[in-house]
Amino acid sequence: MPELPEVEVTRLSFAERIHGARVESVRLGKPLRWPLGCEPALLAGQTVGPVSRRGKYLWLPLDHGGLLLHLGMSGSLRFAPDVPAPGAHDHFDLTTDRGVLRLHDPRRFGAVVWSPSLDADPARKLLSTLGIEPFDAAFTAAYLHERLRGRRAPIKQALLAGDIVVGVGNIYASEALFGAGIDPRAAAGRVSLARCQRLVDAVRGTLLRALQVGGSTLRDFRNADGQSGYFQLETQVYDREGQPCRQCAAPVRRIQQGQRSTFFCPGCQRR
Repeated sequence: MPELPEVEVTRLSFAERIHGARVESVRLGKPLRWPLGCEPALLAGQTVGPVSRRGKYLWLPLDHGGLLLHLGMSGSLRFAPDVPAPGAHDHFDLTTDRGVLRLHDPRRFGAVVWSPSLDADPARKLLSTLGIEPFDAAFTAAYLHERLRGRRAPIKQALLAGDIVVGVGNIYASEALFGAGIDPRAAAGRVSLARCQRLVDAVRGTLLRALQVGGSTLRDFRNADGQSGYFQLETQVYDREGQPCRQCAAPVRRIQQGQRSTFFCPGCQRR
């Protein structure tokens, strides 16, 4: 699933080029997770404003309202002056005078939803449960420690929930916990303030590195220029079951947590 680094990399790859473009037409393919919420023809003639991101959502403001986009489990965006005829998995085309923004989504868990504004439904409702952004100055050890208080769930599950901090997906949670030296099975509410500081630093460092190398491409992720990410080539524990830890040489372990694979080093990460 595209997570915060992949969504931000996607935004950066087309935001400047589409800013100021005039919408000429909209094509809808097979139904996505939610309906568009307006007649496609009403978007024609409007101008695209500065593209922003909130969590894993992208916001494309228009003269009247805007479009909230989510890449779902397998979606990707492409923006190009010319695109081939839409295929079976191309479910949304926003044609502008600068090119076509296309959503390709084999599993159709993605979405393109019109909203009057970010502060009005449906955007307000979809964004209301999101936690703080990881690069926000308010994401501190004290904030994390307070929000974890009383939680019995494992710390990795608390990170994945998204109501404390957004964007720490499965790969990045495993990597950040390794960087902080915390066992992913540790009870969230028992993580000390000092360890929360290490975790905040590790989350930011992990996500920053992922952004620098274009995110992670495990299957088919591409940015809006069609380029892959490379973070998966330098992970410390993720997808390295049985291989020696890069720090202590102990075999990396894999367990299941919440129907997802968790990778960790039993030698470097403590409960």
